[in-house]
Amino acid sequence: MGDPVLLAVDADADALTELEHELRDRYGRHYRVACFPEPVAALAHLEEMAATGEPLALVLAATALAGMSGSELLDEARRLHPHSKRGLLVAWGAWGDPETGEAIFDSIARGRIDYYVLRPSEPPDELFHHAVSGLLLDWAESQRTSPYTIKVVGDSWAGRSYELRETLGRCAMPHSFHLADSEVGSALIAEAGAPTKLPMLVLPNGVVLRDPSNADIAAGTGSPMHPEHMDFDLVIVGAGPAGLSAAVYGASEGFDTLVIDQGAIGGQATSSSLIRNYLGFPRGVSGRRLAQDAYQQAWVFGARFVFMHATTGLRREGDRVAVELADHGWVRARAVLLATGVSYRRIGVAALEALNGHGVYYGGTASEAAGVVGGDVFVVGGANSAGQSALHLARYARRVTLVVRASSLGAGMSQYLVRQVEATANIDVRLDTEVIDGGGNGRLEHLVLRDRRDDSEHTVGADALFLLIGARPHTDWLPAAVARDEQGFVLVGQDVPEAVWSDDRRPFPLETSMPRVFAAGDTRHGSVKRVASAVGEGSVTIQQLHQLFALDDGARIP
Repeated sequence: MGDPVLLAVDADADALTELEHELRDRYGRHYRVACFPEPVAALAHLEEMAATGEPLALVLAATALAGMSGSELLDEARRLHPHSKRGLLVAWGAWGDPETGEAIFDSIARGRIDYYVLRPSEPPDELFHHAVSGLLLDWAESQRTSPYTIKVVGDSWAGRSYELRETLGRCAMPHSFHLADSEVGSALIAEAGAPTKLPMLVLPNGVVLRDPSNADIAAGTGSPMHPEHMDFDLVIVGAGPAGLSAAVYGASEGFDTLVIDQGAIGGQATSSSLIRNYLGFPRGVSGRRLAQDAYQQAWVFGARFVFMHATTGLRREGDRVAVELADHGWVRARAVLLATGVSYRRIGVAALEALNGHGVYYGGTASEAAGVVGGDVFVVGGANSAGQSALHLARYARRVTLVVRASSLGAGMSQYLVRQVEATANIDVRLDTEVIDGGGNGRLEHLVLRDRRDDSEHTVGADALFLLIGARPHTDWLPAAVARDEQGFVLVGQDVPEAVWSDDRRPFPLETSMPRVFAAGDTRHGSVKRVASAVGEGSVTIQQLHQLFALDDGARIP
């Protein structure tokens, strides 16, 4: 198929010359660069590439072209090459022009562009290359072409193969799945050497894991448990945004820190294909990328990580708190942070539960999006995660229907997402509607929807169903000494009933009813359920631990 293509269009001859020079000089060894002064020739080239299957990684177009706008050209590129990245070229300082800014925002909302890119200036323009390289990294990971991709080979999509894909889907590491009888799967099996047990994982360093347990995967990916070190300053249960934030701040401030997670990095944040309103990321950031960077940051500061290990117990032992791991006994710490997050509630329809993993999916869409190309997809939920999932799936599916029980999108979704959803041509929204049944022969084929306004029922064809219908905290394993509300969310600070508090001081704002045990992020009662707030709570926990440890050292109670 040849090298992937970087295509650029700019009517300004001097700007195009400079642009072509920068692209060829920096990326010419691994990408084919094609530049055009006007859109007609560029569109013809894009159509020819689509017909031959030549991969398109990135399209850059100036705002003004002959006969059409740059965003219109990029929209055509999206239609022909839905997986490519698209950037609108603007001159330096153009963000100060309200009309240009509105055009950029509108183009993003309509899915025409991924973001804007400043035209390159005098070489080497590293700001330009930072933007281009970021887009290319996103493209490579979406295509599973990253050199750090874990390859999974299974003999079917179901069973243990599905469990592994679901587990790795929660992990902030790229992975790909190949059936054993496919061309790629057969080649991987042959390279690994027969006989082999399936499913099989091929790690980026070449190590092959045959029918691995979760503990095998944890050890193979560099997060084993070391029994010689079982006492810490801080143990964090959960590696979502709150846990990762606490790990970064705790380790950087000298706390001996251990992070434990039953899954892997990122928690529910990895289900967000693009978070556009996170501070400091003007182009947006995927939950996966945010988790990867946070993990690396915490690891550099000295935090230890143990993945795919379940926690099964929690108890006080004098001035220590002990946490029980299912396969490794007890670890102890001066304090524990519960950042276990939530999982989405089950729909409770037997026919659909029977198809879980066979067209019916709970939570994020990142690992399943490539399998719905050209299909009719339904997303159930009215919060930000549902809107983000619908937008992500719209890049792959023929039609996405967002099913919402509420009477308006704005009831549970941020306005910027409402605008994007409403502006996306292949997303339909059905308000006051719920899924009551469905089925299929081994895989989802249809759904039954009920209009809550008149109780009418409608059967619709469906290739996939993604359910994001409310959150359940992962707190069932906690002892009764950790007080929770009726939904299972952990009570902290002023919400802790005085009758269950056992210390001679009041709890810190994020401290639970068990002294020295804190809670942050989605698992906490009254949490905002936003990545930014979870990150903030993780950092605030460390400040409160400083105060707690100061009391241990003899400081007076404030």
